[in-house]
Amino acid sequence: MARACAVGIVTAIASATLGAEHVYADGPLNFNPFLRSSKPPPPPPPSPQTSSPMPPPPSTEIGKDDLTSRVRNDQPRTSTAGFDPDALERGVQCLKEIEKSPEPKKVFEILKKQEETRQKGLEARKAEFEAARAQSEIHKQQIAYEEQKKLTKQQAEANSQLARYNDELAKKRMQLEHESQRARNQELVKLQEESSIRLEQQRLMIEAEILAQKLKTEEKRAEIERENTRIKALAEAEANAREKKLSEEVDMRRKLAELAASKERVELAINMIFKHIGDGVKLILTDKNKLMVAVGGVTALAAGVYTTREGAKVIWGYVDRILGQPSLIRESSRGKYPWSRIFSSGMSTLSTSKGSSSTKGFGDVILNPSLQKRVEHLARATKNTKSHQAPFRNMLFYGPPGTGKTMAARELAQQSGLEYALMTGGDVAPLGPKAVTKIHELFDWSKRSRKGLLLFIDEADAFLNERNKTYMSEAQRSALNALLYRTGDQSKDIVLALATNRPGDLDSAVSDRIDEVLEFPLPGEEERFKLLKLYLNKYIENAGAKKSSWWPFSKQTQKKIELKGLSDEILQEVAVKTEGFSGREIAKLMASVQAAVYGSQDCVLDSNLFREVVDYKVAEHQQRRKFSASKGDGL
Repeated sequence: MARACAVGIVTAIASATLGAEHVYADGPLNFNPFLRSSKPPPPPPPSPQTSSPMPPPPSTEIGKDDLTSRVRNDQPRTSTAGFDPDALERGVQCLKEIEKSPEPKKVFEILKKQEETRQKGLEARKAEFEAARAQSEIHKQQIAYEEQKKLTKQQAEANSQLARYNDELAKKRMQLEHESQRARNQELVKLQEESSIRLEQQRLMIEAEILAQKLKTEEKRAEIERENTRIKALAEAEANAREKKLSEEVDMRRKLAELAASKERVELAINMIFKHIGDGVKLILTDKNKLMVAVGGVTALAAGVYTTREGAKVIWGYVDRILGQPSLIRESSRGKYPWSRIFSSGMSTLSTSKGSSSTKGFGDVILNPSLQKRVEHLARATKNTKSHQAPFRNMLFYGPPGTGKTMAARELAQQSGLEYALMTGGDVAPLGPKAVTKIHELFDWSKRSRKGLLLFIDEADAFLNERNKTYMSEAQRSALNALLYRTGDQSKDIVLALATNRPGDLDSAVSDRIDEVLEFPLPGEEERFKLLKLYLNKYIENAGAKKSSWWPFSKQTQKKIELKGLSDEILQEVAVKTEGFSGREIAKLMASVQAAVYGSQDCVLDSNLFREVVDYKVAEHQQRRKFSASKGDGL
């Protein structure tokens, strides 16, 4: 049965192929729904004019010549008659597949569905053709719309240009009218100004005439008043002269009368006094009892005056010995007497506040950085020692003269909150046997300090040298023993600070009582530079501009020194030149510079004068060193 169906399909395909109409180039499109090719033909292009009628079909009556000329063989596999063997081949192929397939009916259904699908594809292509034609119509309408839009826009632009042109014409017309109106206004203003100027000139002329008339009147009036004043003044002067002359005569007569009366009174008083004195002396001389009483009274008065004076001296000496400051003390922050402590503490507080506001650290003391750090450490340690009620440590300062040992001790006492007292070792030897008593009085007085006292002994080697030396007197040896006795134990009231230039000459027992040893070397270049700046500010910049007299109303003032061209580079140069100078020598150097400036006429310090004085002092310093060296060689 399957084979019979396949044979039927092949027969139908063959008949359809043989009976198919041929396609000609100028003929209408005839589509056979059962014709199957390997590639579907492309859709026909859309016609630009859809309303044009289709061309009429060709005539069916065709001759042999026409048939021969119209038949085209576009495919090489077709015959000249237009027969396509592909359909037959496909039919044979389908027949073979049907024969091979166990289910030929399903194969037939599949082939049928394929043909239906082909028909649907053709319909879809037809729909696409219709859509393309509709799109072409829309495109035409869009082109027409754009053309209409451009035309409308051109018309609007033309209208706007015409409106602008009309506006410009109106503006020009208004501008011309405004200019003509402005010209008329200017002419009117000019006429008004000219009229006002003429009126003002007339007014000024009238006022000038009136003023001239007034001036003439005032001049005449002034002349009359001056004449009247002169006459009146002459009359008053004559009257005053007569009155003054009369008053002087009256005063003279009155003064003469008063002088005569006072002379009489004085003469009378003197006469009465001498009379009473004479009567008294006469009475005393004539009466022995009264004479004895008078002599005794005068004698008692003289004895009382003498006794009072000598007693006051004795009492004051006793009070001074008990409460006063020992005679060995040269300088102290404590008052000489207890009641003067308030004033001295106030002054020290004031000086401390001033110093703290102007300087930093140890005030005017400029030391080597390591030494400065150690002194500050000792000040803090001493302050904390006092607050903890621990025993103080004794110190030894040694070094060349003028290196700041005394100033450092004073500043150390102030920084640590202690009072200080300064004495020199050279004051002990002249005391002789009294030296021991004075030293004990000194230590007793020092222990009465409530804050604690730093006792600074300058030039300590003057009486604290070795006891086994032959030239040491017995009094000096006793004084040394007294000091060793008072410093045998560590004290909670007294800090002993010794200063010497020759530490090797001190007695071994004195060295044993020293806890801290500080060396004060000569200042280095950096320290000398700081000292130069310090004393330049002290002796030069801050000198003058203050009253030179103690009288507060004195108008005489010192002339301030003017600096010219004195820079830090010059000070650095001088610091290099002054190598080997001590702090005291640098201070004297700046004092010499101040004296040289005061010796000049204009009181101006410039670099040349400064260098000249420095060179002179440097040469002087070198000469002193030569003298010292020659003296040492001679010894």
